[in-house]
Amino acid sequence: MAYNSINKEGYAVQETTAILSNELLDDHQYTVFAFGGVVLRFRAPDCLQAYTEVKEWDNGYLVVMAKYSHKEQPIEEYIDLLPILENLRMDAQGFLTPIKEVEISNE
Repeated sequence: MAYNSINKEGYAVQETTAILSNELLDDHQYTVFAFGGVVLRFRAPDCLQAYTEVKEWDNGYLVVMAKYSHKEQPIEEYIDLLPILENLRMDAQGFLTPIKEVEISNE
């Protein structure tokens, strides 16, 4: 499965950056992981305010800093995408292999 986009010169280029964010839907917080037109949403603690930093990306395993409403400072959290992708019956390695970095979006 190829995840391509078109650059400003009109050439197809392989995307290598995924986006991690959180959003409030129906009074619940969700973690959002987006790459190549695929958007994964899964429940997060309702006290999650924002992800503040990606400390490590290792082919589906994320170490991130997360800000919670009941904590003054962000705390380290771990997200493993492999079981999520497998439960969705996706080609986990085909989806994850092109990703070289993950950026935070708090928009």
